[in-house]
Amino acid sequence: MKNMSDLDYVVLYASKLKEDHKLFAQQKRLIENQIKASSSLFKNAFGSEFKENARKYLKGIGLIN
Repeated sequence: MKNMSDLDYVVLYASKLKEDHKLFAQQKRLIENQIKASSSLFKNAFGSEFKENARKYLKGIGLIN
């Protein structure tokens, strides 16, 4: 058995998603929930102007100029 590369795993994963529509729907819900959770986290941490406040925070800790 040959070692699988990262690309081999991606192709295998994509083919499994294509074959099993339930798996695709599950992954879609997972991604949508992660997006909602991230949005909520940033809005709670940085307020309604989270982009501006997040930039100030990142500058303050030295991650951006």
